[in-house]
Amino acid sequence: MHILRTAILAACFLSFSAHAAPVPVPAEKMAYVGDWQGQDMRLQLAKDGKVKYKRDRPNKKMDLSLDLQGFDGDNFDVGVTLVRSTFVVSKPPHRVGGKWKMTVDGVELTRVD
Repeated sequence: MHILRTAILAACFLSFSAHAAPVPVPAEKMAYVGDWQGQDMRLQLAKDGKVKYKRDRPNKKMDLSLDLQGFDGDNFDVGVTLVRSTFVVSKPPHRVGGKWKMTVDGVELTRVD
């Protein structure tokens, strides 16, 4: 009985920690899709939920490929396996003149077409 319980717990842990597929961007959030660039930051969000994030700070450079986990209001969560992070969107995508802009984690980004 102990072996069976251990096997069930191990199977649950493996299925829980397995890499889940990215969540596609919902229709009402399509304005977020694109290649966004700003001061020392680049954020690429594809329709299929694949996210690429680059940020250069003094003594700290990040270059990550992540999966979209979902939206919470204007913010969105990304991650891989059990690790998640939230991108805080203080200004969602909007037009300024002929360009799309949004502010993420305090950085104003412009969509590059």
